[in-house]
Amino acid sequence: MTLFGWMLFWDPTYMLIMGITMIPALWASYRVKSTFARYAKVGIGSGMSGAEAAAQVLRSANIRGVTIEPHQGFLSDHYDPRAKALRLSPKVYAGRTVAAVAVAAHEAGHAIQDDVGYARLRIRSALVPVASFGDRLWFLPFMIGLFANISGLVLVGIILLAATVLFQLVTLPTEFDASRRAKEALVAVGVTRTEEEAVGVSKVLNAAAMTYLAAALASIIQLLYWISVARRN
Repeated sequence: MTLFGWMLFWDPTYMLIMGITMIPALWASYRVKSTFARYAKVGIGSGMSGAEAAAQVLRSANIRGVTIEPHQGFLSDHYDPRAKALRLSPKVYAGRTVAAVAVAAHEAGHAIQDDVGYARLRIRSALVPVASFGDRLWFLPFMIGLFANISGLVLVGIILLAATVLFQLVTLPTEFDASRRAKEALVAVGVTRTEEEAVGVSKVLNAAAMTYLAAALASIIQLLYWISVARRN
């Protein structure tokens, strides 16, 4: 069997790592979907839709010129700093629920970060092309370098993978900060009016944050593993 096959199928360490990284990722995915589904059934007392709540949060921060657009896909919500646009999935854009206003306000939190020049958001945005390229292609130079005994190519692969890890690490505080801004803004502008609604918003956003934490953990463990492979070959 080739080195590639051995590493993927017969290395106990690799199999253990796959299990370690998959368990929190699956748990986080289940938690965010189940928590969103739960609070998507809980109406918001203010009667605002997600899009209206996001607009209210932006107005409270004196932000102009950011559009709020519907976007297809389940929980595909995001803020595009290049287009200055909040793109909200159907259940968030039109939903008048605790889940909808929580997610919409979180994305508005990213727009506020952009407006005030939040450093980590700028770093993350700058890393997007490199991280996206590295995530898809790091394995190619790494494996070619490993098979051909070309240390330079192995290093290129490790650097590309490390870029994706850096992206994940910068993403974590950026997401936590956006959620903090969202929670504070929803209370300040009167979208959430009761303790129960505030608790629901926190649960939705905390569940979403766990997906980023799981992704960062998986990236770090994978990087350490492949560095160890490079060192012993």
